[in-house]
Amino acid sequence: MTTHADQIRSYFDACSSGSGEAVAMHFTPDAVIYDTNHSPIAGSAAIGEFWSQIHGKWSGAKWIVERVIETDDSAAIEWVMEGEDSGQPFHIRGSEHYEFKEHLIAEIRQYWTFDANSPGGGLIKYPYGKPDRLGFDG
Repeated sequence: MTTHADQIRSYFDACSSGSGEAVAMHFTPDAVIYDTNHSPIAGSAAIGEFWSQIHGKWSGAKWIVERVIETDDSAAIEWVMEGEDSGQPFHIRGSEHYEFKEHLIAEIRQYWTFDANSPGGGLIKYPYGKPDRLGFDG
C-alpha cells in the first residue's frame, strides 16, 4: 500500500527530474498550490509546468523530503532544496501541508518566504500586513 509519504517522495523525485508531466501525475486535475512566494497555481498541468520552470531556473535543483507526519487524508512535511545559483551552492528549507484525494495530492499550502534572487540567503519575513500578498485579494 502506498502511503502519503511515498507519494510525496515520488512527487519530489519528479520535481528533481524537471519533468512537468511526471510532476502533474501526482495531482488531482483540480489541485491547487498555495505558496507565499507566488500566486496560487491551479490544475495538475499548470503545476507540472511550474515545477519544470523552477527546475530549469537553478542548476542541479533537487528536492529532498526530510520528515513526514501523515493522517488519513493529509500530511505535514519538512524538506530541503539544493542547487546552484550563479555557481554558488545553496540550501533552502521549508515545510508544507498536503491534502489528498484518492491517493493524489489535492492541495499544498506553504507559509515561508525566500528571496528568489538570492536563494541561499535564507527565509525572509512573511508580509502578513501587506494586502494582495498572494497575487489576489480574497
